[in-house]
Amino acid sequence: MTDDALLQVRGLQVHFPIRQGLVFDRTVGHVRAVDGVDLSVARGETYGLVGESGCGKSTLGRALLRLEEPTAGSVVFDGTDVRALKAEPLRRLRRRMQMVFQDPLSSLDPRQSVESLLVEPLQVHGLSAQDAEEYGRDSAKAHLAKASAMLEVVGLPRSALSRYPHEFSGGQRQRIGIARAIVLNPDLVIADEPVSALDVSVQAQVINLLEDLQELLGLTYLVIAHDLAVVRHISDTVGVMYLGRLVEEAPSDDLYERPLHPYTIALMSAIPIPDPTIEDRRERILLRGDLPSPANPPSGCRFHTRCPFRQATRCDDEVPELRVIPTLGEGRRVACHWAEEIAAGTVGVADPDLVVEPAR
Repeated sequence: MTDDALLQVRGLQVHFPIRQGLVFDRTVGHVRAVDGVDLSVARGETYGLVGESGCGKSTLGRALLRLEEPTAGSVVFDGTDVRALKAEPLRRLRRRMQMVFQDPLSSLDPRQSVESLLVEPLQVHGLSAQDAEEYGRDSAKAHLAKASAMLEVVGLPRSALSRYPHEFSGGQRQRIGIARAIVLNPDLVIADEPVSALDVSVQAQVINLLEDLQELLGLTYLVIAHDLAVVRHISDTVGVMYLGRLVEEAPSDDLYERPLHPYTIALMSAIPIPDPTIEDRRERILLRGDLPSPANPPSGCRFHTRCPFRQATRCDDEVPELRVIPTLGEGRRVACHWAEEIAAGTVGVADPDLVVEPAR
């Protein structure tokens, strides 16, 4: 593990069995939701994980907390192997690793008041030593004071403590979900599509809140999203997933300015540009077909069935390694046989029908 890495993942797999038979007693295959992911998240940074629906992003995030049990691989958090922990040590470690879920309406218990939602983690895990000293020995009073303080931090009034999730707007509910995640003073927060269910104007408010909390509390984020504009705004490093695997990783600005994997290139070309003049003049790459089934992924490069740069034989048969390419920028990894050639412009789109030419 590198000195500044808070989280390091190696060879992580999450496979779900496919069962058949009258009592589902026969395993006939596996859905390879996550199939060998390597990544590191530095302390204090925001790592953005992007990809289309069904690529395994959310499953990966849940597996890091062992909300889904990994099939293979390692998850090392601040020097501790998360997969090796049993019930009580895992519970203690989870205090330092929290999650913000995609849909706050379904992730917040409708039968619990906001006070109950925020106090419950404190009852389960206890106050930190610093909070216990600050609020005194009366645990109930200390818990309530801590919950009130967290509401204030996320921009909600103390009066919200007595209300229930259905009484709030979507943006306010997500603020409550964020308050519940940070009430234990965690080191790492995994945010799974934290703004996808919100209006655009509210999305900006929640993203700004996450950035303010990171600066205030020294948080490390793993942000899972499919909105590329949101990820660019908030992330230091971006990883791109396709069909259970990481296909490209780079510092945020480098990735958006010069994507190298064909899948990333296609994703970036689909981002709308507010300036209609630029939008009409730029070239766009189209993807053919649908995302293959993770129960039966293609041989060779998993992207070759949709790849506009596909070169027969090698792409179809040889699995590309996610490799460091130092000549193309520091911290850049790409899983493509032709990354250097794509960067140099010596290999082009194999099928001209997949290129939308700019308007003249």
